[in-house]
Amino acid sequence: MERIQTVKFQNPDYGDIYTAHIEKNGDGWIGWIQEYPKVKCEGHTKEALLKTLESTLYETLEAAWEAWDRQLEEDVKAGRLDHLGDKALEDLRAGRCKDLFSVIGIETKSPKS
Repeated sequence: MERIQTVKFQNPDYGDIYTAHIEKNGDGWIGWIQEYPKVKCEGHTKEALLKTLESTLYETLEAAWEAWDRQLEEDVKAGRLDHLGDKALEDLRAGRCKDLFSVIGIETKSPKS
């Protein structure tokens, strides 16, 4: 096997950067994603490996996002997040909240009474 090379992938939607480690292995190439070690692929050429790694990474990310969305929906339906809304309303009523726009320096129009 040859020396391991590092290649960066950037998620075009979110800007996240992922690191692929690739190396020549006999007649082909093998590689994996550092941040997602279960994403391991092989290819006949370096280019084919990189294409396969990238598509497998995005399939893995998409599956993780979908699982997160499902879990969030289940938690909302089961009322496991209700205490967060209650706490936020309690803080708002007690004056412990600030208008986000005023904190970052953006003026907003007051609603008409």
